[in-house]
Amino acid sequence: MQSGQLTVGLPVRNAMPLLAECMQSLLAQSDPNFHILAIVDGGSDESGAYLRSLRHPRLRVIEQEGQGVARTLNRMLLECETPWLVRQDADDIAHPHRIARLRDAIARQPDAGMFYSFANYHPRGRAMGCFRSTRGSPEELRAIVRSGYLLAICHSSAALNVRSTLACGGYRIGLHNEDADLWWRMALWTDVCCIPEVLVGFRQNAGSVSSRHLAEQMIAGLYVQYLLLSHLSRREPRSIEAVRAALQQLLPQREREAKEQLRICNMALAGREFLRAGRHFGASCLASPGYVWRRMRDEYFTPPRIANGLPPHLFHERTELLWS
Repeated sequence: MQSGQLTVGLPVRNAMPLLAECMQSLLAQSDPNFHILAIVDGGSDESGAYLRSLRHPRLRVIEQEGQGVARTLNRMLLECETPWLVRQDADDIAHPHRIARLRDAIARQPDAGMFYSFANYHPRGRAMGCFRSTRGSPEELRAIVRSGYLLAICHSSAALNVRSTLACGGYRIGLHNEDADLWWRMALWTDVCCIPEVLVGFRQNAGSVSSRHLAEQMIAGLYVQYLLLSHLSRREPRSIEAVRAALQQLLPQREREAKEQLRICNMALAGREFLRAGRHFGASCLASPGYVWRRMRDEYFTPPRIANGLPPHLFHERTELLWS
């Protein structure tokens, strides 16, 4: 497999100074045979100027007016000149053998539609736990989706077969959880394969989309599960605005608070603010001890089945509100 098979895609917006560490991790890969496609989606910092200053022969930079993440990712799929698009956010880092391990996996399973790996929180040694990731064979992942649950995958660890992804419809617009929406469609359409190794460092920072839109992202996650259940039950889904009130009733408020407090705890640890981290960890435990226990179990003890979403019967019990 030559360099024409893999492109790392970076959606970039106001990513400095963290973008420099991201690029360093890519340019230091043990296997250098890949391209990098960075799309600068508007913004007000020097991200574009920094990327242009690198003048690297394998780096291609596109700059556009702000279109949002989903539209940028869809453009990336269309601009990609290789069969595989390797996802990575501009504030995350690739571990040194990411590309090499991915290349080996593709060689073993060339007909797969998507690969993903495990991820830890970055900076290493200054964060709690690892990213919760679903484990299993393509058939086991497909069974999870068919049972009405969503896959837990770090989006920066994913590698997409461009043709298969476009055949699934690409990224759908208007969600803060467009990745999870794509994962379930890919799992039903093609083989999604797990590389059981930590290959990506996922950074939590206050400026990220997931941090700024946590509440909306959780509602969007429930809506994505609703779209999956609509597909499985062959019902016509309604718009997110039409079902927002019903989804908010399903949203576990104390778990949302616990999740937000854990996120702040990890960001404080990354900044070596240990007392502040301890306060937020305690607040998370007070908000929902059950949620904190499940996170610790999933991240440290790796139970056989990890998935996202609420029990599907909670949706079906609200059929009149969600589908009528």
